[in-house]
Amino acid sequence: MQKKHFLHSLCLVALITLSGCSVPGVYKVDVQQGNVITQDMIDQLRPGMTAQQVRFIMGTPLISDTFNPRRWDYLYSMEPGRQQRRQERISLTFDTEGRLTGLQGDFMPGISRDQAILGESTESEAAGLHEDVAP
Repeated sequence: MQKKHFLHSLCLVALITLSGCSVPGVYKVDVQQGNVITQDMIDQLRPGMTAQQVRFIMGTPLISDTFNPRRWDYLYSMEPGRQQRRQERISLTFDTEGRLTGLQGDFMPGISRDQAILGESTESEAAGLHEDVAP
């Protein structure tokens, strides 16, 4: 009798355990990794900016190349629950004096919001201010 009761209990536990595996809607967490990169951040970058100014805008680079310290790589990866992973990358290069010389990756520089509001006539003034401002 007790053996039969134990067998029924064991079958019931096994049935409940296995039924948990058949639930179709298992929640998957959104996974974000790396530096968040926005087009607005890229639009603020200008050639000739110091490394400190770039770090203020973009944050600390995710990857610092050991063999080329004048190249900073920023990576951002977002994997929403059941969707395909989206990855964005940008590499910034500096000259020997630590000034920004170029960028390449998934973003292209455009006009910053400040320049769009102020207009094209103040572009040279704004560029001069960016070089003189110490972060």
